[in-house]
Amino acid sequence: MKTTPSSSVLAGLAGLLALACGTTSDAGPGASPAAAQAPEALEPAICGALEKVHELGGVYTAGQPTAEDLAAAREAGIRTVIDLRKPGEDRGYDEAAAAEALGLDYVTLPWNGPAELTDEVFERGRELLRTAERPLLFHCASANRCGALWIPYRVLDEGVPLDVAVAEAKTIGLKTPEYESKARAYVARERRP
Repeated sequence: MKTTPSSSVLAGLAGLLALACGTTSDAGPGASPAAAQAPEALEPAICGALEKVHELGGVYTAGQPTAEDLAAAREAGIRTVIDLRKPGEDRGYDEAAAAEALGLDYVTLPWNGPAELTDEVFERGRELLRTAERPLLFHCASANRCGALWIPYRVLDEGVPLDVAVAEAKTIGLKTPEYESKARAYVARERRP
């Protein structure tokens, strides 16, 4: 199975440290990172104690990381954290300060709830997913919000069919029907000539 160069390295770190981020697939014993290629499909991944972690093209989607998860992510090569949570949502620690102390680029795109899922949020999310330094950790509380922004990014920026992007988003953690509806409507508007 194909993996990103970082995935092969990460798989090795996971075995040694049990706290690394990486896909659960591997290019095989003795495979060099240079020989590995990016996966063509969303794959389950490991990142510390985080649940529902998935990776595609150097983008790791997840729920809320702990400070220990961030440190493991940095150790494994993550360079950027994109946080979709609002400042008032309890993370259990100061995530921005922890990311800064680790030398990670920390970017926020705070929103929560269908009323706050606007075209501007979709546009900024797409921009961040296109331009932020990878590998990156893209998260909210449960990966539900990540799934909502994943749909237009995959369809409009990566040319994936809508049904594939929606299935990926649900695998990532999309649960809210209103988020899916808004993502579909945004994609339809952006596809119009």
